Amino acid sequence: MNFKKISYSIPWNLFLITLGSVIIGIGLKAIVIPHGMITGGFAGTGLLIYYYTKSLTPGIWYFILNIPVFIAGWIFISRRFLFYSLYGTIILTLVIDLIPFKMPVKDMMLAAIAGGTVIGAGAGIIFRSLGSAGGNDIISIILNQKYGIRIGTYNFSFNFALFFFSFGLLEIDMILYSIAMSYITSQVLEYFMTLFNQRKMIFIISKNPQAIVNGIIAKLKRGATLIKGSGGYTGEKKEIILTVVNNYQIKRVEEIVFNIDPDAFLITENTFNVLGKGFSTRKVY
Repeated sequence: MNFKKISYSIPWNLFLITLGSVIIGIGLKAIVIPHGMITGGFAGTGLLIYYYTKSLTPGIWYFILNIPVFIAGWIFISRRFLFYSLYGTIILTLVIDLIPFKMPVKDMMLAAIAGGTVIGAGAGIIFRSLGSAGGNDIISIILNQKYGIRIGTYNFSFNFALFFFSFGLLEIDMILYSIAMSYITSQVLEYFMTLFNQRKMIFIISKNPQAIVNGIIAKLKRGATLIKGSGGYTGEKKEIILTVVNNYQIKRVEEIVFNIDPDAFLITENTFNVLGKGFSTRKVY
């Protein structure tokens, strides 16, 4: 069974959603709630309502807020995504309400760092699946799929608005700690999203482009594209090499290029995601 078949299998996706939901639940119940902070997204909205009303539980409020969002997930994404997300929401709701312990972190800044790291890691794991834990995850995936808006960027923007409306309900220091935690969460989430997808895009300008392309294909088993170009100062026609490699292959590319042409010009850039043969496949929710 290849990796694509595994990544689309039901057991693998349920495992990721369960693991991520448990980690998020621990971050919320063991770190965030004992310190009176709020997270972002629907979980944070549920916490804010809970702090204000003192009724029901954070988990139940989270589930109630998810009901209209599931309708959007059904319409704009897929039935499979909806069922996975419903499962994730139920697991997270249960974990939030059933976890009996709290982490003995006294310093508020350390609590914000720990909470952001744990919640971001859990959310990142869930985003590796074909589902979500409900709430803001569903909206962020819809926006990412339709408009290319980065998930971490949308989450931080939503959270900033949530924290703005928290003034008057929470102490200013608590809101600022929560904002710091939200930022850490978004950064950790983005890291987990790109953990196995990030590659290096390399542009090479050389007088011997075909020899370099042959070396890349023969030694690295990677493809390359020749792009027509010209020198800005001299106007001389050139062929620019474009190739995408794994991180550990960068030094081998440099070795191939400069052994052939010591005067070559090489540019290496990070990529957010690479889809295609030899790399990742497009994830269809």
